[in-house]
Amino acid sequence: MSPSDTRDLAGLIAALPKTELHLHLVGAANTDVVNALARRHPGTVVPTDPDALRRLCHVPDFDRFITVFGAVTRLITTPADVVMLVERLAADLTAGNVRYAEVTVTPLSHVNAGIDPDALAEALTEGRRLAATRHGVELAWIFDISGDDGVAAGHATVDWVLGTQPAGTVALGLGGPERGVPRAWFKEPFAKARASGLRSVPHAGETTDAAEVAAAIDVLGADRIGHGIRAATDPGLLERLATENITLEVCPTSNVRTGSVDSLTNHPLPELRAAGVPVAISTDDPGIFGTTLNHELEVCADWFGMSGAELADMVRTGVRAAFCSETRRHQLLREIDDMLGQDDATARGADPNSPTAAM
Repeated sequence: MSPSDTRDLAGLIAALPKTELHLHLVGAANTDVVNALARRHPGTVVPTDPDALRRLCHVPDFDRFITVFGAVTRLITTPADVVMLVERLAADLTAGNVRYAEVTVTPLSHVNAGIDPDALAEALTEGRRLAATRHGVELAWIFDISGDDGVAAGHATVDWVLGTQPAGTVALGLGGPERGVPRAWFKEPFAKARASGLRSVPHAGETTDAAEVAAAIDVLGADRIGHGIRAATDPGLLERLATENITLEVCPTSNVRTGSVDSLTNHPLPELRAAGVPVAISTDDPGIFGTTLNHELEVCADWFGMSGAELADMVRTGVRAAFCSETRRHQLLREIDDMLGQDDATARGADPNSPTAAM
C-alpha cells in the first residue's frame, strides 16, 4: 500500500461513524486518567510519576494484563471516580467518531473496592448522561462477571444488575481469566439474565480453545462472542458462526499485547473473515494498550491489506450487531452508505484522482 493510499484510508476511517462493542471501562483509562486517580488516592501500588506509571502499565502477556487491570480497578473507590472514568471515555470515543458504545463494567469489583451498590448505579447513570449531553455519544452497559471470582459472583452480579438496572443496560458478560474457568460454570446466572431480557456476550476463545466458543453459544446462549479467535482452528465452528450470524468482537492489538497471538502476522482475522464469520473490530482496553478504534482499523489495513470497502464492511457489522435502537442502527448505516457513495474510490483503495476513479 502506497503512502497516499494509507492517508486516504486513514481519512476514511476517521470519517466513518462507528460503534464500539468490546470496551472495558477500567481498561479504557489512559495514563493521564490513571495518574489523576492515583493522585486522588495516594498510597497505592500505582505510582504518580509518569515514567514509573508507564513501566507499570507495560503489558507483555495476559497475566501481567490482569495485574495491571486489577491495580487500576482498586483506584476506583468513589462514585466521583466512576463518573470521571465514564466522561473521559466519552470524550475519547467522540474524538474517534464513535457514536454508540457498549461499555463493559464489572460491578462487583467496584462494590468490593468500597462503592455503595446503589451509588455505583447512580454514578454510571450520571456518567452516561454527561456522555450524551457533553460529548454526543450514546453509551450502553454490559455488566460482566470476572470468571476467577466464581459462580457465586456470577449470581451476585446478575442480582445487582436486575436490582438496579442502570439506564442503558443491555447485556451480561463474562470476562477475566479463561483458563481453568469453563464457560459452562456460569450457565445458571446467564439463564437468569437472559430470562430477564438481557443479551449474552461472554468472552470465549481468547486464550482457550474453540470448544469454549462452542460452549459460550450452546450453554450461555451467546448473542455475540468476545474475542472468539480460537474458532479459527475449527472449520465446523466457523461454518456455524457464519450460518448463525454470531458476531465475534475482535481486538487485534489486545490479542498481541496479552500474548493471545504471538504477532499480527499470525492473527487469525483473515481466516475468520474468509469463512464468512461476522467480525466487529474493537479495542478491548484502549487506555492500557495505547490504542483507539481508528488505529485498530488502520492495523487491519496495514497488516491484512484490507481495502476501505472491507473496513467499512466491518464497521457495518459492528452497527448491525449492536444492541442499540433500530432508529440508531438505520441512522448509522445510512450515514455510512451515504459517505461511501461520496467517497467510493477511496473505499475501494483506489486513487481518487486517477481516470478510472470517476468511472
